[in-house]
Amino acid sequence: MIFELTPQRSIREAFLEASSFLEGVKVMEARRNAQLLLEHVLDLSGTAYYMALGEPFPEHRKAAFEEVIGHKAAGVPAQYIIGEQEFYGRPFTVTPAVLIPRPETELLVEAVLEHGQLLAPRPSSHGRLLAADIGAGSGAIAVTLALHSPTWQLLASDISSDALEVASRNAERLGADVEFRQGNLLEPLAGLAPDIIVSNPPYIPAEDIEELQPEVRDHEPRLALDGGEDGLRPYRIMMEQLPLLAAPPRLIAFELGQGQAEDVAAILRAAGHWAEIVTIQDLQGIDRHVLGISR
Repeated sequence: MIFELTPQRSIREAFLEASSFLEGVKVMEARRNAQLLLEHVLDLSGTAYYMALGEPFPEHRKAAFEEVIGHKAAGVPAQYIIGEQEFYGRPFTVTPAVLIPRPETELLVEAVLEHGQLLAPRPSSHGRLLAADIGAGSGAIAVTLALHSPTWQLLASDISSDALEVASRNAERLGADVEFRQGNLLEPLAGLAPDIIVSNPPYIPAEDIEELQPEVRDHEPRLALDGGEDGLRPYRIMMEQLPLLAAPPRLIAFELGQGQAEDVAAILRAAGHWAEIVTIQDLQGIDRHVLGISR
């Protein structure tokens, strides 16, 4: 869709015009998206952005602003247009090869940090816990864990080489020590004895994908969304793959979809490796994470 900014506008007027345009084409959170994209084009944020609102819109940035608003109107997520999404207070590079990190996943990281610090290293581990992020995507989980628990050894896997490239860039950019391996779910961990496994796998039932918001359905990677017929396939496969490991993890932590908590908890109980199964709600009160814990 084509957006043309009226000439001789202030930055505030450009924001209002873009917001109105996005609202007219039914973009959700039109004002928030217009501000994000305006801040990006003008390279302004925070106080500097608000102080500049009364200034004339710079003519040399007009074409760039029109272009990004046009992409947003066509349904492209603002994070992909900008190339970045904040997670746990840090900026992560995102591309269409990876799922955009969500705020609820920060709660999964908090839970892993809380319960993981209670684990004692195995005698043969040289005093370090081994934590593995399965389906790393942008690397948000693995990188954050590595930065907050520098004594842990972090490994991250993904079946997508493009996703691993993005995750590796984020680890380097943020100074995190993470080893990356390509493969399907637990396969890259064969022969290892991870103390912690954390995963935000694909969990959308295949038949529900077409009902997702167009931004997600049409632009985020299908590989990171499709959880099979009932959305639970990745959890079952990981339990089937546990014999690949030298020992099962003492802490396993999953993110999951609405209404899946009881089923995922049952899958973990059936595996028989964890003494305690814990369910954690997100900020909307939805059962969003299930943990299996054995110390």
